[in-house]
Amino acid sequence: MHRPLDCFSKEYSEARDKFLTASQSVEGTLTSYKNTVPDLELELVTDVFYLGAKQASNLLVLISATHGVEGYCGSAAQIDFLHLLPEIDTDTAVLIIHALNPYGFAFDRRVNEDNIDLNRNFVDFTAPPSNNDYQELKPFLALTDLAEKSVLATQHSLEQYRLDWGDMRFEQAVSGGQYSDAHGLFYGGNKASWSHQLIQQLMNEFHISERQKVIVVDIHSGLGPYGYGEVISDHPPDSSGAKWARECFGYNMTEPAAGTSSSVPKHGLMDYLWHQNFPAQGCYVTLEFGTFAVDKMFAILQQENYCWHHPVSTEQKQSIQKQLREYFYPEYQDWQEMVLFRCQQIITMSLKKLAHE
Repeated sequence: MHRPLDCFSKEYSEARDKFLTASQSVEGTLTSYKNTVPDLELELVTDVFYLGAKQASNLLVLISATHGVEGYCGSAAQIDFLHLLPEIDTDTAVLIIHALNPYGFAFDRRVNEDNIDLNRNFVDFTAPPSNNDYQELKPFLALTDLAEKSVLATQHSLEQYRLDWGDMRFEQAVSGGQYSDAHGLFYGGNKASWSHQLIQQLMNEFHISERQKVIVVDIHSGLGPYGYGEVISDHPPDSSGAKWARECFGYNMTEPAAGTSSSVPKHGLMDYLWHQNFPAQGCYVTLEFGTFAVDKMFAILQQENYCWHHPVSTEQKQSIQKQLREYFYPEYQDWQEMVLFRCQQIITMSLKKLAHE
């Protein structure tokens, strides 16, 4: 029997309405945090829903839309969870963070209102990481126009770098995070973003460090085989967090630092802030749903980035934005069903591990 797919949405406002409706049918506490962006009338809100006893020893955290446009799958999984509402141990609570990057979700962008990749924004801004390889690639990553000839020429140059450097070095250079080019790709920012500050606030409000066991599942899309949900741990391989993650997810789990993941090691991940606040048994994993080829993603992100920083026709911008959305959100029944099945599977594994003595 196919799972109902009505938990998926066509746009951010619909996703928010569905999440609010689903939360109203469940006993819990809802708190909404508005992100006020100057000169923007659209209401941008991150909604946070807490289920369970306030003093529960164990906590499962579910996050959607860290990378705005990737929120379609994460939001659907959160709504689906509230619809199904599996049995939860009395000493376990669930914290759902819906649309952490509401601007990106609302405008179908990965980045936030300041062109910041939220998942590169968690660094020491007094001494941000350097990415010298990005600087070398910058002339080819920053398009001069959208003419097909120009786009193909830059792609050819970048492919030559990939061949010369190898996939890992190339992908780290492009997507690992950079802190010098505010209009560029995968920009980590020069200060803590609104969403960054909100996460820190929520960690304090929900006493993350005082819990006994914590599992965070941050739902993303765009890397890996089509429809497969890869459980990625960016904990240092020898850390207690990595050990706990392996106990929770076993052979499901991959590790960029060990070279076993579709993802490469990156700077400034949100994971790192959570790592600092975890109890001994705490782990953060990214549940990454594959879509299409990485080189296609880079090409679309280049063009989409150009559209937001240069004058282009409305038709061009809409066309490229549609392509970016389709890359991160393949609106097909098979992909959607795989997302819901895998999310339910990983959530069930997490809840069982948290309840186990």
